[in-house]
Formats: sequence, structure tokens, C-alpha cells
Amino acid sequence: MTNLPPGDLLDLFLRFLMLSLLSIGGAMSTAPEMHRFLVADRGWLDDAEFTTAIALAQAAPGPNVLFVPVLGFQVAGVLGAAAALIGILLPSTLLSLGVSRWGAQRRDAPAVRAFTAGLAPVSVGLVFATGWLLSLPFIAAPEHRLGALALIVATMAVTLKTRLAPIWMIVVGATVGALGWV
Repeated sequence: MTNLPPGDLLDLFLRFLMLSLLSIGGAMSTAPEMHRFLVADRGWLDDAEFTTAIALAQAAPGPNVLFVPVLGFQVAGVLGAAAALIGILLPSTLLSLGVSRWGAQRRDAPAVRAFTAGLAPVSVGLVFATGWLLSLPFIAAPEHRLGALALIVATMAVTLKTRLAPIWMIVVGATVGALGWV
């Protein structure tokens, strides 16, 4: 964690503000862009810190967006957490409120139905890209590669073939990781 100058803190806020408008599948769908900005472009975090922040926030009870203030905190403490969280929540919350009220009144309109149907594959693609990004450190490590790939394939199969709650796959993944198999 570093003390960011005000200009960099503003840049962090504005980046998350922009990402908010792209987070169609939820904040997690923009994780690849967050990674590019925080790790590759700015060097404020490394791959392990980024992945750990997401894993820590996902393990905690509560909303999926919890990883955003964790990333902000790792970059710039409490001010970084506030900048990232307000940035990611403000525009999407205001836009969602306005659009949901407008769309609820026009739910049966062909354009509204087409728009809703068109967002589904975009959301799936963004979530897939996030999953790929988060799996790369494990796939890249030779000692974890086979176990990580097996766990990914098994998780996808269970997700597609059953209605099992995701928490059980998280428990299995955590157990496999704790045992050192992945």
C-alpha cells in the first residue's frame, strides 16, 4: 500500500467510474481491465496481490463487488478503497435505477426485449474473460497446471449439468487448494 498523490487518487476514481459503465455482468466482469490498469499499466499491485484481493473478497459473505474496495485499499489505503468503491458504484447505480424504472414501464416493447436478450452473451463473455484472467497464475505454474485445469473443467461441467449452488464448488476449490493439490 502506498500513499498516492491526489492526481493518482483521482485517476483511480475516474478509472473505476468508467469501468462502472462497462460492468454489464457485474463488477467482476471488468476485472481484466482492472488488472491491466492496476498491475500492467500502473504497477501498483502485482499479479499475486490482485488475485489474492479478489479471492479474499469472494470468500467473504456479502456482495460480489467487495473486491473493488479491497483492491483500492491495497493501492492507497482507506482513501483508495473509497475512491474505487464510489467510482464503481455511483454511475452504474444511478443508471440502473433510471433504466430499470423506464424498462419496467416498457417491458413488453420489442426493443427492450431485444436489448435484454443481447446483454446475456455480453455478460457471459465478460465473466468468462474474468475467469480466464484469474486462472492464469495457476495454469502458468507447472506444479499447479494439471490440477488447475482439472478443477476448471470439473467446475464448468458441474455448473452446466447441475443446479448445484456455486458455494459448494467454492468449498471444493478451497479444500483442494488447502490440501495443496492445486
